Amino acid sequence: MRQISAKQPRTWVWLGLNLLVILGISLFGPAEKSLGSNVRIVYLHGAWVWTALAAMVAAGLTGLLGLRRGWRVLSDWSLAFGRTGLLFWLTYLPLSLWAMEANWNGLFLSEPRWSLALAFAISGIALQIGLALLNNPLWTGLANTGYVAALLWLLGGVENVMHPRSPILDSQAVWIQIFFGLLLISTLLLGWQITLLLFRKWRKTS
Repeated sequence: MRQISAKQPRTWVWLGLNLLVILGISLFGPAEKSLGSNVRIVYLHGAWVWTALAAMVAAGLTGLLGLRRGWRVLSDWSLAFGRTGLLFWLTYLPLSLWAMEANWNGLFLSEPRWSLALAFAISGIALQIGLALLNNPLWTGLANTGYVAALLWLLGGVENVMHPRSPILDSQAVWIQIFFGLLLISTLLLGWQITLLLFRKWRKTS
């Protein structure tokens, strides 16, 4: 327990520094021809949602491995990754609204991708509350795996009305893609830092 507590302040320091890096990259990212400086919101919004998905996939994989191996520690990692994914998913929603307002001059809440994101945000909150109360490795593995599998399957078939398919990856500007890659690495690192804090807290209290 003492080792866990000693490591937490250092983790918080690095997390704070990484947040400053993300803020700096987002503020000074390259503008785009059609969207201008508003594209910086799109960069952050994209990196945020990819980090959410990465954490959810990690939650599913560690949950499955925990079921197969019977290791409680993997179930605890699945819980931590699942909560991190949900945190990024919930905070991605206001970023999405900001991107809509800045680039579409209004909120298009009937966009299928937005409706799907909101539905999985609500169900994700209920899921993580339930898993915390149950504290059962079997249900953790099954629920986190099923949740991310359903999300990825539905995202793959969702219709885009105003939302572009992949504005960054489809861009011909190499510099924009490099910049987005750096931002994504920083947000993925942030996701790992948050997961580590949640994992240590859960192991300490469980």
